[in-house]
Amino acid sequence: MKPSSIFFPCLVIGLLLAAVSCKKENKGTDTTTGPVIIDTIPAELTNLKYTVESAPAWTQLFLRNSGWVGGDGIFSIPLNGVDSIGGSKTDKTLLLFSDTQIGEIQNGVLLPGWSIINNSVAVINGNEPLPDKISFYWNKDANNKPLSVFIPASPLAMQGDYFWLGDGFVNQALQNDIFIMSYKIRKVNTSFGFAVGGSSIITIPSGSNPPFKNAIQTDAPLFVEGDKIDNGYAFGAGIFVNTAKAGAPHPDGYIYVYGVKNLPELLNKGLMVGRVKPEDFKDFSKWRFWDGKEWSININNIKNAAVITDRVSDELSITPLSDGRYVLIFQADVWGSVAARLSTTPIGPFGPVIKLWDCKEALTGKDYFAYNAKAHPNLSKPGELLISFNLNSFNFFKDILSDPNLYRPRFIKLKFL
Repeated sequence: MKPSSIFFPCLVIGLLLAAVSCKKENKGTDTTTGPVIIDTIPAELTNLKYTVESAPAWTQLFLRNSGWVGGDGIFSIPLNGVDSIGGSKTDKTLLLFSDTQIGEIQNGVLLPGWSIINNSVAVINGNEPLPDKISFYWNKDANNKPLSVFIPASPLAMQGDYFWLGDGFVNQALQNDIFIMSYKIRKVNTSFGFAVGGSSIITIPSGSNPPFKNAIQTDAPLFVEGDKIDNGYAFGAGIFVNTAKAGAPHPDGYIYVYGVKNLPELLNKGLMVGRVKPEDFKDFSKWRFWDGKEWSININNIKNAAVITDRVSDELSITPLSDGRYVLIFQADVWGSVAARLSTTPIGPFGPVIKLWDCKEALTGKDYFAYNAKAHPNLSKPGELLISFNLNSFNFFKDILSDPNLYRPRFIKLKFL
């Protein structure tokens, strides 16, 4: 949540909030399908046997009163490169946050001097939500004021640009360096005050320590300028590493990178996908994008990538299940329930929306909204999937004073039966 602009992941003005419904649905499905029409929906795309419950210990882990006291995004990158369920039991995970609240809270009061920076990181040791196993990091200026970890400095960056972070992974084919997708955001003279101005890949050399002052930025042609209210879209909403070294059960050796675009319908966003071999990740001529039938689109025609499903959020995840299927986790209709769609491949076709959790327990203020749900398989236990969603308010600067801990992730557990 940037003080001088509207919050990016929503990309729709606050008065549209009334268009969103959020009803408690721990079981059942919504029969609306995405743009990829399936004449007869097979049972394997609709039948998910599960229970879902809150994960209070994980939620409590981010209830903090000093330093890092809030943020959104929360992509997780297992630093051992094994992004499968239980993969980080004894290893470290890098957490990525976009807009971040830094300050001090005493007796439920947010003290003067707090600030918002555009991104931060944390490192958690193991896959248990233990306060003494997590550390948060950001930069500081000459006056000891908080600064973002990553600030645009690539050739195509403009003065005043800042980063919001997408998903990332450890590239085991390229010296175990960390690759992070990122969006360059810049101020523009519009009613929204900002626009997505481009895409970058941030490379963190293997073995580096936060706040990663040795990170390398590469401008990436993974952004398409558009005429919708977000002024374009970029790939990086989610990454699936489908390699044997990453623990994928049915590896084909590709990195799948997902993008999200606005569709004509109100609060409807479409999902797109590209893929590339890990060793070719920075060679954009090797990237290919799904056109609805085959991997025929190259980087020069990225704007023609097909929408493979809809009703998704700006951040999401796709995770392989033990039975061979894949589960897409997202926030339905941008601000609705935490939801899932099932598929038998990483690119669809996807089954109907399965609403998992209505977020009601977190929506305690009339202007609060939940967004950008995603799974964290490497932090999950066998038979479960740990899922986070973010919380914010359309009246942020008023509500943060009365509820200074509102701006932080909440967690639930999806348990498979």
